[in-house]
Amino acid sequence: MKKEEILQLVDHTLLGQAATWEEIRQILDDAMKYEAASACIPASYVKQAAEYVKGKLPICTVIGFPNGYSTTAVKVYETKDAVANGAEEIDMVINIGYLKDKRYQEVEDEIRQVHEACGGKILKVIIETCLLTEEEKVKMCGIVTAAGAEYIKTSTGFSTGGATAKDVKLMRTHVGKEVKVKAAGGISSFDDANELVEAGADRLGTSRLVKLMKNTDTGSGY
Repeated sequence: MKKEEILQLVDHTLLGQAATWEEIRQILDDAMKYEAASACIPASYVKQAAEYVKGKLPICTVIGFPNGYSTTAVKVYETKDAVANGAEEIDMVINIGYLKDKRYQEVEDEIRQVHEACGGKILKVIIETCLLTEEEKVKMCGIVTAAGAEYIKTSTGFSTGGATAKDVKLMRTHVGKEVKVKAAGGISSFDDANELVEAGADRLGTSRLVKLMKNTDTGSGY
């Protein structure tokens, strides 16, 4: 794919704890310039960001991030608050401990409740593949499909590993045909991105690709 086409699949992301409004504003400007799929930012900045972009760019935020062990009630509240503030897309982290305890119905029920709280907005479910066994990854594909979420997502980017083509292929194989796949974490080049898209990723979570394109545009190289 051309670089411009790849950028249209990118959720241009800044989720660092010390992120300032000036840094987030730059993320928004760059995402609009390069026609990214969305900008993924901390929930505390969603309202300000939505007002800033004035409908020109979907605003995405994260719920139960990055560890996933908030209670369901907290995740539902966070989601409703984010949507009320202007979020168009929600990326939630599952309760990984519940999955490992085989509390599958509770994991599914939580995703379903968060999805309902989205009120028709897009929900992406982060399963943190680097912490899961192959069996658990496959199980989550079924759970995410059953719960009605629009996307399954590989990683937060805050744990021990990120997206791999192998995991994307596995997820693409086992989720329902209506569920899309988002690869995130460790995407540092357009070659990485191409490999993940070819493996079946519909979205990419990263900030690196836009930075690479900006450097190319200004003639400063990679």
